[in-house]
Amino acid sequence: MKNTLNDFLSYKKMITPIIIQIVFWVLVIFGILYGIRQLVSNAGEPILGIGSIFILPLIARIACELLILFFRMNETLTEINNNIKRGEKWHTENFSLQEKV
Repeated sequence: MKNTLNDFLSYKKMITPIIIQIVFWVLVIFGILYGIRQLVSNAGEPILGIGSIFILPLIARIACELLILFFRMNETLTEINNNIKRGEKWHTENFSLQEKV
């Protein structure tokens, strides 16, 4: 518990990915409700309603994945850095910038 609080206060633990997931679910619910409203409304368009039920959650998913991608890269780089500090070996065969002789 103390370590988690310390990580949070020292910005080692990010809360933005959790917020992004919450925003994703809010956008999914909004898209579905908007689609249902378009389907049942007299002035609404059924094609727009059906499309928004499927398309708006997909767009929200793609946008949120792009945002979370940066946090995942940060976690991976932090893990690599911690492994190097502990002296663990990691393989660079696929990531080498030098030409193989």
